[in-house]
Amino acid sequence: QAAAPLHPVAVQCQEAQMVVIVHRDLFGMGRLVRAVDLTLGSAACLPVAQSAAESTVTFVAGLHECGSTLQMTPDSLIYKTNLSYKPTPPGNLIIVRTNAAVVPIECHYPRKSNVSSNAIRPTWAPFRSTLSVEERLMFSLRLMNGDWSTERLSNGFQLGESLHLQADVASGDHVPLRLFVDDCVATLSPDRNSSPRYALIDLSGCLVDGRSDDTTSAFISPRPRQETLQFMVDAFKFAGDDRNLIYITCHLKVSPADQAPNPLNKACSFNKASSLWTPVEGTGDICSCCETGNCP
Repeated sequence: QAAAPLHPVAVQCQEAQMVVIVHRDLFGMGRLVRAVDLTLGSAACLPVAQSAAESTVTFVAGLHECGSTLQMTPDSLIYKTNLSYKPTPPGNLIIVRTNAAVVPIECHYPRKSNVSSNAIRPTWAPFRSTLSVEERLMFSLRLMNGDWSTERLSNGFQLGESLHLQADVASGDHVPLRLFVDDCVATLSPDRNSSPRYALIDLSGCLVDGRSDDTTSAFISPRPRQETLQFMVDAFKFAGDDRNLIYITCHLKVSPADQAPNPLNKACSFNKASSLWTPVEGTGDICSCCETGNCP
C-alpha cells in the first residue's frame, strides 16, 4: 500500500531485505512525528533515509537483521519485526503530545516456489526442485590422497604415515555456511562409545591428538573453502591389540559463514614450536579452553 495518512506504513518485501517507508503523519492528524523517535526491530535500528518533501523516513534491513524473528509454516517463511514509535520531549520540554505505538511488520515468502522473478544464480537449482533449505544439509568425511586433490582409493596405512581427512557439507540453497568438526573418536568397533576409545578431536573443535609429543596432527590452514575442513592425523594402532581395523567417527556441524568463530565453533591445532593453540580462523583466545578443558 502507498505510504499515505490512511496507510502511514508501507513495506516492500524484497529477496533478501525489507524496506519500510513510514509517513511521519503516523496518526493521520497532521502532526508529524520526529524521525529520531522511530526505530525498527528489537535491535532499535535507525532509518537510513529521510524525505522532507514527502515527510517520510525509510528503513532498510536484511531479513535476519534488526532482531527480526523467523516463523516457518508448511508453505511459508515469515519474517516478523516491529516498527516502534517512542516519543521523546523535544528541546527543553517535559511533555509529549502523542502516544507511543508499535506496528507489527511481516514479510511472507513461499517455501515451495521461487522467491522472486529474478534469474536464479547459475549454481543454484530452483527452490521447487529441492527440499526446504532448513532440511538440506549433506555432510561427508573422506580419506584424501597426499595433495588433497582426490579421494584416496585405499584405506590402508603404515605406521609413520599420515591420514588426510576432509570434512565437507553440501548445503544446497542454504545461506553460506562454515563447517566445523566438533569431535572425532577412534574405536575398534563401529560403536563410538565402545572401549577402548581414543579422542582425536574433542572439546568442540580442539585437535587434542596434536598435543601428544610424538605427533604432527593438525588442521590445514587456510581452508580451501568455508564448507570444507581438512586435517591430518598420524597413523596409529591401539596398544596391546593386534586388530588392524580402526573406526573413526566424527561429529560435524555448521555455523553461518558470517558468524565469527568462538569457543563453541572453532578448529584449533596445537603448535609445538610456540606451545600455543592456534585457530584456523578467528582470534587465538577462542582456543584457550583447549588447554584448560573447560570448553562449551
